[in-house]
Amino acid sequence: MKNILCIVPLMLISVFISGQNPLIMDQFTADPSARVFNGRVYVYPSHDIVAPEGKGLREDWFCMEDYHVYSSENLTEWIDHGMILSQYDVDWVDSTTYSMWAPDCIERNGKYYFYFPSIERNHEPRRRNRIGVAVSDSPTGPFSPESKPIEGVYGIDPNPFIDSDGQAYLYWGAGEFLYMAKLKENMLELATEPEKVVHLQKEFKEGAYMFERNGIYYFTYPYVPETTERLVYATGDNPMGPFEYRGVIMKESPNACWTNHHSIIEYNNQWLLFYHHNDLSPHFDKNRSIKADSLFFNPDGTIQEVFPTWRGVGISNAENKVQIDRYTAISESGISVDFVDSLDTHRGWKVAFEQSGAWLSYNQVDFSNPNLEMLETKLKGNAEASFEIRLNSPEGEILASVHSNSSNEWEIHENPLNEYPEGTHNLFVVSTCNKQFEIDWVRFK
Repeated sequence: MKNILCIVPLMLISVFISGQNPLIMDQFTADPSARVFNGRVYVYPSHDIVAPEGKGLREDWFCMEDYHVYSSENLTEWIDHGMILSQYDVDWVDSTTYSMWAPDCIERNGKYYFYFPSIERNHEPRRRNRIGVAVSDSPTGPFSPESKPIEGVYGIDPNPFIDSDGQAYLYWGAGEFLYMAKLKENMLELATEPEKVVHLQKEFKEGAYMFERNGIYYFTYPYVPETTERLVYATGDNPMGPFEYRGVIMKESPNACWTNHHSIIEYNNQWLLFYHHNDLSPHFDKNRSIKADSLFFNPDGTIQEVFPTWRGVGISNAENKVQIDRYTAISESGISVDFVDSLDTHRGWKVAFEQSGAWLSYNQVDFSNPNLEMLETKLKGNAEASFEIRLNSPEGEILASVHSNSSNEWEIHENPLNEYPEGTHNLFVVSTCNKQFEIDWVRFK
């Protein structure tokens, strides 16, 4: 097949300090396919955007025109490596449809194969959804798309998998059914005819993801039992099944987000579930944001249900902004969480304290730099504010005390540390006044 070089403009690489959910705050991301390449986690999501005017697109539907890739070593600092593929770079894609849906990427023999779905221009009746491949020498691109989609594959949400014996497979969705086939060595063509994955639920299914652990093959996927998707799984002793349905990985979104696509990886001896909800767009579930939480197995190999958190995974560096509004735990009263700016949700959340004794916690903050002396707080209020930063519990050692005549505008306040802790600690922010004040973040310098 003819290769067409995808020319990606030179972009500045930006680091987004997060350490919590959602992982990416500056734009909408969905359908996270996470992979471990060379000791680093790479996430290949789709990219939700607001439907451009004048294109004849549905305003109430999904709209995606390109892909970015993000990477991290510590799961808290994510690098955006920029756009790696656009609908305008692929000959066979109908670029009027904005249909660059859930992708995935895999490495073989030093090459990186990026699989993506879209709507084919001049497609056959009832066969408009196709899957293509773009190839690169690097996990961050540039990727060169093949001039044609994969022959014989009609559907969406591709998932490649390479077994320990070197045989590669491809899984994809097509409405009520999920399909699978072996791939040739070149990773660009099917080696066998597509087969339906049988003995699963009869409802709508998509977004399959395969992984292997201790000789068990886990066929995971979202499906719609009623109105929104839940993540479930089946297991087998062969990548082509048969698979036996086993149970739920994650129940429906608490925000009623219709979709929830995912991936599951092992990184630094911890299994992780990547998924998406509409946290940054609570009133429009076609603009999603990717998240991650820890996943655990029972001794018999079954998966424990994962509950979505706001804290996420990874250890936060004390010198970076600790977004305490995305808490690990919170007191029962005297505290509330809301967007910093309801018109710009990408700015994240703030926390409002309303009474003495109210607290929240943020776990796993790394104090590895022994030279830190000051606490810095982004603070807002209309009266005298006072609170304490305590270690490991609401009654723990006082790391810093803050007393400030805060204004009704956001201000940065500095306070000396009582002493400097060593190692990794949980932080507790405890109000010591009955005045209302708001905090965006804290950090140490």
